[in-house]
Amino acid sequence: MDYITLQNKDNHKIIEGVLMYPLKVNRDESGILIETLRKDWPGIYGGDREFAMQYMSVTEPRVARDESVWHYHPTSQEDRFLVAYGEIITAVADNREGSETEGILNLFHQKSDEEPYILVIPKRTLHGFMVVSKTPAVLLNFPTALYSPQEEGRVPYSVAKVKSLDGELFNWDKVRKEFPDL
Repeated sequence: MDYITLQNKDNHKIIEGVLMYPLKVNRDESGILIETLRKDWPGIYGGDREFAMQYMSVTEPRVARDESVWHYHPTSQEDRFLVAYGEIITAVADNREGSETEGILNLFHQKSDEEPYILVIPKRTLHGFMVVSKTPAVLLNFPTALYSPQEEGRVPYSVAKVKSLDGELFNWDKVRKEFPDL
């Protein structure tokens, strides 16, 4: 499968509205410091992307959140994913009718220790993630809206029929096969 990182993002058609914002890693003898969200970051904060809340999830290796259903926010919420520890693959599929990138699936490889970035996931796009590190992964999300059950949509993979580049329906087992050492 074809994974997008900061280094190869220009070689892919990125879904309309998705942003990959690189973070600066400050290192010294005492460790590292990374700023994770600032109000002066254009495109990441401000306008329709105000700060609403932040949460963290810890997920075990080889586990996909929402294994057989896509997650989406139907009206107003966008997600801003940042991997604070470990490695994940984030899948984003554009099912928005009339979008310039309708039908495209992007797979983003996010690592905490190598070229960290915030991934902005547009509203109404299908998404999910799986841990591909040997340790649990810690994901921070800075959504643009407070939690609301009305903004939590699910679509079974069998209904959405999102296809990978190979033309087959996407599922997390395809990703697991590419990370066999887990």
